[in-house]
Amino acid sequence: MAHFSRSPTRRQALALAALAAVAVHGSANAQATWPDKSVRLVVGFPPGGGVDVMARIVAQPLGDLLGRQVVVDNKPGAASNLAMVEVARAPADGYHILIGPTTVESANPFLYKAAATPAADLLPVAGIGRYQLHLVVRPGFPGKDLAELITYARANPGKLTYASAGAGTTPHLISELFLQQAGIQVLHVPYRGSAPALQAVMAGETDFVMDPGISFQHVRAGKVWMFGVASTARSRQFPDVPTMTEGGVPGLEFDTWVGLWAPLGTPEDVRSKLAKAVAQVLSKAEVKQKMQALNGEALFMDTAEYRNLLGRETRAFSALIKNRKIVLE
Repeated sequence: MAHFSRSPTRRQALALAALAAVAVHGSANAQATWPDKSVRLVVGFPPGGGVDVMARIVAQPLGDLLGRQVVVDNKPGAASNLAMVEVARAPADGYHILIGPTTVESANPFLYKAAATPAADLLPVAGIGRYQLHLVVRPGFPGKDLAELITYARANPGKLTYASAGAGTTPHLISELFLQQAGIQVLHVPYRGSAPALQAVMAGETDFVMDPGISFQHVRAGKVWMFGVASTARSRQFPDVPTMTEGGVPGLEFDTWVGLWAPLGTPEDVRSKLAKAVAQVLSKAEVKQKMQALNGEALFMDTAEYRNLLGRETRAFSALIKNRKIVLE
């Protein structure tokens, strides 16, 4: 029987070393030249909602700065879980980036029985901004302000309905926090994004919605009414509308934060280059103005700051989900 040595010969060892050097050089070269093709920003909601609009505000100037097209790709479903899973399974090369609300990491793992854990599959890159949520009510509602809405809901438990951008989204969670703090019972009706949720309120199919800022023209036209702002400050667009705390419901001071994640294994220098480019984009006056038109704020957070925000939100939302017994399939 012939005998074969398990140890490589000198020639084999040299060949393996050469291949390894080529692989390392190729990887380093790929990182150094990133991006050398278009970059996908994957959004877990349909077009027209707050996250989608924020993604589109950032995409074009980011593409101009990087010298490559940045494409917004909508993959709606399961409060961004579908988009998150798609990005997590994508090559870790910096060309597939998730853009979404912080609830992707701070709430989804507690909401879904079989949810993938973003902290294990994705890497936070940066925060890009925030926008306020506004309690917007259907026209003809039997009440003229937040106090009267609460009074009506208490007198008619379970009769009112509220729309949301989808089960597990920030508007859903903040609406549940509102119900908890106000001590009222209202039926939740989830939609596939903020735009169809707002349309349902405008059509009178549901009574109210926590709107991310896409309702402003309709509020001004009298097609819907705004009763409150779930933030620490009043809306710059509607300074006469009180915050929820001013309206008698304390504890509703949660802005919707939006940020970026990359697949686990994405090289640090690629993530750093992306974060620096995003910071430059968010500093542009025209980007700030477009965000403000949504009553949002272009506000860059580096990776460390973003991780801290995610940690704070995780503690708050996990407690809310447990208290409200919110479980999604």
